[in-house]
Amino acid sequence: MQDETLLMMPGPVPMPQRVRMAMARQSINHRGAEFAECLKDLNRMLKPMFGTENDIMVISGSGTAAMEASVANFCAGKKVSSLVNGKFGDRLFKISEIYAEEATELKSDWGTPLPLEELEKALEEGTEAVTLVHNETSAAIKNPAEEVGRLCRKHDALFIMDGITSIAGDEVLADKWGADVTVVGSQKCLAAPAGLSAVSASEKAWENLAEKRPFYLDLAAYKKSAAKDQTPFTPAVPLFFAMREACSIIEEEGLEKRIARHRNMAEAVRAAAQAWGLELFAKPDKFHSYSNTATAISYPDGISDSDFRGAVKKYGIEISGGQDHIKGKIFRIGTMGATGIPEVLSVIAAAEKALRELGYKVESSGTEAAADVLKI
Repeated sequence: MQDETLLMMPGPVPMPQRVRMAMARQSINHRGAEFAECLKDLNRMLKPMFGTENDIMVISGSGTAAMEASVANFCAGKKVSSLVNGKFGDRLFKISEIYAEEATELKSDWGTPLPLEELEKALEEGTEAVTLVHNETSAAIKNPAEEVGRLCRKHDALFIMDGITSIAGDEVLADKWGADVTVVGSQKCLAAPAGLSAVSASEKAWENLAEKRPFYLDLAAYKKSAAKDQTPFTPAVPLFFAMREACSIIEEEGLEKRIARHRNMAEAVRAAAQAWGLELFAKPDKFHSYSNTATAISYPDGISDSDFRGAVKKYGIEISGGQDHIKGKIFRIGTMGATGIPEVLSVIAAAEKALRELGYKVESSGTEAAADVLKI
């Protein structure tokens, strides 16, 4: 990989060679037995990652397609409350504004705890569906899906959960938490190519299926086709085979071991930031915690985002900056998918060198702090 940029972002992530090679094949009949077997395999392998017994529907479209499908199919005409403490919670709110009878934003500052008291009040006042991003990578905070699910069950509301950057990298227990609809994107913790997403839906969700639904993102059509191990429309066949290979790698590693690896990598990055004397952007509490798949770090005074990330990129490594109103205020390091000790130590060493080059005096070695943590 010496001639390739190392992506240490909150997605897309580096793909294993096996995944890349799975795409390098001749076209096949997507209505034949070979593709049906691929889809059957994906359904079986994705279920434990979602923590669900419900069937999985795979969509040729990115995670946002799955987000929109979830809201459009199950929240149309309802009163929806969207919990927002980052960019992707805001995206679910914007989608809800299009399809819901009434969409309400329950927000806190990015990276800070969500207003759960306001959610309970909204549920008492008639909210019928709630949207939540489980792992908000724009601010690197993990939100309390289990607690939100408990509140939704208490008030008989639908719970729509974005697990795009947590599924296959952190514990997700959709059925246990009461998530009626859960989604994932292919290019995050799965370490597959971008362009696919997947949705699971509970019986309660299907009971609330909208009468008027999108044509391409009609989940009833996906469910009907999935029963025959097919998709309702032409699938992005090479991406499906790559995603199956990525899921096979996860199965070989073992989901629990994979989750532990992700947790360990994120802890190492946080240890490095603290060794440098930098502040972590997220502000967890008893319900919220730091993300286990991405870390957001606040810039010290005098460090330009473009200069810093440009300096890191000189070493062949790409990390992410902040988005929207926090652009230039933070940088984000993703630790997702197939990455491990070499990649984590590489990005930390590059970031530390860049900080020094730009005149910041680090308090102590972030590389040493991370190495002490990385005992996978």
